[in-house]
Amino acid sequence: MLRSRDIGESIIRPRLSIPGRIALLLLALFGLLPVYWLTATAFTRKEDVFSQDRPFFPVNPTIENFVGFFQNDALLKNLGNSIIVSSGTALLAVLVGGLMAYSLSKFRYRGRNAIMFMFLIGQLIPGALLLISLYLMLSSAGLLYTYTALIISFTTFTLPLTVFLLKGIMDGLPDDILEAAKVDGLSRTATMFRIVFPLVVPGLITAAMFAFMRGWSDLLFALTLAGPDKQTLPAGLTQAFIREGTADWPALMAASLITSLPLVIIFVLLQRYFVSGLAAGAVKG
Repeated sequence: MLRSRDIGESIIRPRLSIPGRIALLLLALFGLLPVYWLTATAFTRKEDVFSQDRPFFPVNPTIENFVGFFQNDALLKNLGNSIIVSSGTALLAVLVGGLMAYSLSKFRYRGRNAIMFMFLIGQLIPGALLLISLYLMLSSAGLLYTYTALIISFTTFTLPLTVFLLKGIMDGLPDDILEAAKVDGLSRTATMFRIVFPLVVPGLITAAMFAFMRGWSDLLFALTLAGPDKQTLPAGLTQAFIREGTADWPALMAASLITSLPLVIIFVLLQRYFVSGLAAGAVKG
């Protein structure tokens, strides 16, 4: 029987023929072209960006655009806000999503299927349609323009995917393990945190990565629900570099490159857990 771990390994190290490898390489180069152009523009001087004889590779690269980012106190504050909001979203999504997935996977009660259906329908509703409702609810609760408002908002959109992913993994855990923990005298809470969660660490990491990326890349909610002091980096970049009819493209590309680096580092460090978590969530094994 094919196990989820085998599926994860096959995704990390696919067995391809030579034509398949060439096709994959061409697709990778095509996909990386925008990333290269972003990087090349970040190292280009502002007056050279739209010159007609601009070479494909930067001839006189400059780092002044990167230096400018770290000399901008407002952007550094936005960067700190992004770290706080994204980390809070990841922690809350994993905790709440893990508890809900455990409940839906290992307990049988009335309304269980209705909850799953509600999560599925919730995924189909665009976030922009819920923005006004969230704004009014957070305003009534006195949470508007706070970190809490952003973390709660991002978590609500991350929870359905988190719950579906972790439920699929927990469905694959044998009930005998839980029965053995019960016989040993562990409470349900202790069983959950000492037995179940350690066994689904790849899934928890995958869910945390999704939630972190959701909080890190959002623009619409950060512009609407966060005040000037709590806005995250995407909102800060928009206000700092884009003006009506013009934009400082090299500075914006440098800031975008710096903004993307944390996600790239996290993904590279945790890619094995990420693939294993997705495979385990897709297949019971």
